[in-house]
Parts: sequence; C-alpha cells; structure tokens
Amino acid sequence: MSTQSRKRPVTLNTLGSYKKQGKKFACLTAYDAGFAEMESKAGIEVILVGDSLGMVLQGHDSTLPVTMDDMIYHTRCVSRGNDIALLMADLPFMAYASEPQTLENAAALMQVGAQIVKLEGGAWLAESTRLLSERGIPVCAHMGLTPQSINRLGGYRVQGRDPKQAEKMIAEAKILESAGASILLLECVPVYLAREITEALAIPVIGIGAGPDTDGQIMVVHDMLGITPADIKLPKFVKNFLPESTAGIQGALSAYVDAVQQGKFPAPEHCFT
Repeated sequence: MSTQSRKRPVTLNTLGSYKKQGKKFACLTAYDAGFAEMESKAGIEVILVGDSLGMVLQGHDSTLPVTMDDMIYHTRCVSRGNDIALLMADLPFMAYASEPQTLENAAALMQVGAQIVKLEGGAWLAESTRLLSERGIPVCAHMGLTPQSINRLGGYRVQGRDPKQAEKMIAEAKILESAGASILLLECVPVYLAREITEALAIPVIGIGAGPDTDGQIMVVHDMLGITPADIKLPKFVKNFLPESTAGIQGALSAYVDAVQQGKFPAPEHCFT
C-alpha cells in the first residue's frame, strides 16, 4: 500500500476505515514543500506541520517560542508540496487560550491548507474541541507528554505509569472523543496504556513512543533520517531509517511507511513498559 500505490487523498474517513480494518498508517512531520512532496509520494498518510519546527529548524530548546506566524508560513509551504496525505497542523503555545483566539487561529491554519488542527492537553480541551468541531474544524487531541507543558511536567518524562494517572488519561481521552475529537495522539506513554486507550476509542489513535498497538505511528522527519546534532540524546522511540535505504531519503521514507504498515515499527526496544 506504500510508494504511490494509493492515489486517492487521505481523509478522516480513510483513517476511520483503517482502524475498523486493523490497518496501520504512517504519519510524519514536514515543514516545507519539498519534504511534503517526498512524504506524500512515499505513502505517508498524515503529514503534521509540527511546532517541533521550533527545535529542529529554529534552534530553540523547546516548542514554546513558536508563533502563529511561523505555523501559518510553514503550513502554507507544506500544503503546496502535499498531494494526497491528510494535512494536520499544530496550534502553538498559548494560541488557544480563549474561545475567540482558538477559533481565529484554527481558522487561519485551515485557510492556508490544514485539514485538521492539533491541540495539546486533557479534558480541559473538551469545550475548545466541541467549539471547533461544531464549526467544521476537525481536532486532533494530543495527550501524554505534551511538549508545550514541559515546564509544568518538569522535563520530557513518560506519562501514565502511575495507575491513578493512567485511569485519568483513559477517562479524559473518552471525554475528548465525546467532545468531537477526530483523532487522538499519545506521546510517551507505556505500551499497555496506549493499547487500552486505543481499544477504548472509536476514533483513530496515533502514537509516538506509545508502543505498536496504536492505529498509527508518527515521528519527526529529522529523527527518522538521523538529522540530529551529535550532542543531543535521542529519545528511546526514535529510529534512523536512512542507513538501511538504498535510495537515499526517498527510500528511507518508504522504508518507514512499510515498517509501520507491516507492524515492524516500533519494535520492543522503542517502547516504554
């Protein structure tokens, strides 16, 4: 199903159908037209214009400095290069602090090509999620490790290991689904918790550092290509697909898609137990 075998654009209905059929799908970040074109050609189902650009492009030590202007610019660029992937874009730090601000900023991303917006947080996002979905703006809720809350979390730590915290995450995931979330993204949670949440929800669940049982997997494109400064310690869930490619970057992208769709990535060494 990878490398150009799928010609029709990916929609939320496509992902919902995959979940029902038990098919895995591959997601990846992109920040410019060139990478978006290559990823779409490789069969990536969901492209995320992530606020991770603050770290991998701008050189910041967190995502917090990223602005709406940054996100609008990069979403517009990615939209020009994308062909068939579903295009998701992050609402950056403090871009959804009030209802008017949430609507205005989400609309701005949709107007430059985003097809779904991603917000970080738990049940407190329910009203914002309902507000957006009722107005035709699909929402991906991002739970677990939420980088925009890094100062509150005290670092990049696995979330949900404590039984009470795990129960809370399951309950809040259901609340967000009921509020109208179209997708849930789980970051840095134990395998068993990601499995339980994925099975409890009707909507597709995407994982990063959440084990093999989520419906889809996502990585930062710089990580899966090994484009990382030598002095930076990579997260456990990262795999560099470039060394095993015989066709450069395009081959690495296709290898990633195949590994996700065939259930070969993430492997046990990439998971938290």
